[in-house]
Amino acid sequence: MAEPLFHIVLVHPEIPQNTGGIGRLCVSTDTRLHLIEPLGFSLEDKFVRRAGLDYWPHLDLRRYADWETFLEQNPGAPLLFFSTRGRRAYWDCDYRPGTFLVFGSESSGLPPEFYERYRGELCTIPMSGTFHRSLNLANSAAIALYEALRVNRKLWECAP
Repeated sequence: MAEPLFHIVLVHPEIPQNTGGIGRLCVSTDTRLHLIEPLGFSLEDKFVRRAGLDYWPHLDLRRYADWETFLEQNPGAPLLFFSTRGRRAYWDCDYRPGTFLVFGSESSGLPPEFYERYRGELCTIPMSGTFHRSLNLANSAAIALYEALRVNRKLWECAP
């Protein structure tokens, strides 16, 4: 299998439907999905399979026991981290081919040490509503991935 243009990394995802939907997004865009354990569900969970539908068997999926194992197996990978704590809007981030788009868990976001360790690589998806905590994880992954594809002019022919 050829190296994908982009990667999505989920650090400790908790909701199987989000991961299933992101898996479907990855299959539809030739993007590799990386899951960092612990996961809040089993990949055999019916909700993951239902959200991923018949796409799931075609998913380019990698699993890692922890963040350090991920780094060891992907040395020098360009990383962008998405968080409500980011100061740079997602449209101002550097989406080079091969970039790993990293997202934290639904309830607590990225691990606390990431905010200092990767301060320069933090991006955010601005929100203007009066009440918000964060966007749905699957929606955030789709927004960031399609911006990366747009910036790199990775477009597909639209069928009539």
